Amino acid sequence: MAREDDTAPRVGRLGATWRYGLALAISVLVWAAPLLSAGERTDDAALRWFLIGDPALGLASFVVIRWRHRYPTAVALVLTGFGFVSAASAGPASWVVGSLASHRRWRLLTLVLPLSVLSGVVQERIGIAEDTLPLWVAAVFGVLVNGILVATGYAMGSQRDLVESYRDRALTAEREQQARVAQAQAAERTRIAREMHDVLAHRISLVAMHAGTLSYRTDLSDEDRATASRSIEDNAHRALSDLRAVLGVLRDPTNPGDGVPERPQPGIEAVAALVEEEAAGGMRVRLSERVQGDVPAATGRTAYRIVQEALTNVRKHAPGTTVTVDVAGTPGDGLRVEVRNARPVAPTRTPALPASGLGLVGLAERAALAGGRISHGVDTTGGYAVRAWIPWEP
Repeated sequence: MAREDDTAPRVGRLGATWRYGLALAISVLVWAAPLLSAGERTDDAALRWFLIGDPALGLASFVVIRWRHRYPTAVALVLTGFGFVSAASAGPASWVVGSLASHRRWRLLTLVLPLSVLSGVVQERIGIAEDTLPLWVAAVFGVLVNGILVATGYAMGSQRDLVESYRDRALTAEREQQARVAQAQAAERTRIAREMHDVLAHRISLVAMHAGTLSYRTDLSDEDRATASRSIEDNAHRALSDLRAVLGVLRDPTNPGDGVPERPQPGIEAVAALVEEEAAGGMRVRLSERVQGDVPAATGRTAYRIVQEALTNVRKHAPGTTVTVDVAGTPGDGLRVEVRNARPVAPTRTPALPASGLGLVGLAERAALAGGRISHGVDTTGGYAVRAWIPWEP
């Protein structure tokens, strides 16, 4: 017969041991009880069957019961059939009834239960015992025994399902926790990359620009060369300082290390100094700042990073053009930031700086995290503009 269920849960070694032990105890008790009232019928054929054939079928039933999960219908019918002629099969026959109930095989139980009750009555009638119970008493007793087996099996199945549900919940919770950890790690990596890019790209681009100037300009005076060299040195030192500041922000606050206070992150008040620094480096940049009120630190930091990245992109891709930086806003209306450069009038001779492709992506992420929005692209005059709006709660 084809297997009906090959996915039923298998019991552990301890569970199988006590089940086999209980089934053996039932078989021995049911098989030995009639010997107490067998009388002197030692040469009777029924007694010979009871002493030889009955235990043989009982032993076979303990072998067959192993396949109760794989072939439940065949095993149940075979063991119930054994019960008609073998008292030693009572243990496995009882076991299979409880197993069917624990796995909620009610349709099969409707067939097996009447046969199980009938097998008990038949076994009691054809056994070697001299005294037999009235027919109705034997039937009632069989119904009660099978009812107990069904109730016990159902309770054990419910307990097993409850334990499995707890296990599934634990596994689900563990998977969700692992997903949250992975998400947090990815977010932290993104944050580190964004901070590194925003802070270092600005300084390194200045270093690269001045180094490039020294490499191809042969008409510079000694003073100009010294000025460019000092600018390279100064921006390299500032890059290292900014790197330490970023690592200080990313460091675990519960483990401050050397205890040195972390540098505050630049905010809206630092935009003017940034523009002055760019102007000192040769960029033709103008600042228009119309901010009314105290800008929150997070909002000002986002605005500063947007201006910083936009100016870095101008230096990379449109050197020599005029740039306007416009910062305006009021509480409730939000903070508006616009950095626009004019159209380049001629190709630059400065070696092109490598583009990471992450600057504008990082700015979009920053604006989104702050609840704002950003747009960028070529305008109608051929210049390039970066425009951002950041909410500013009053």
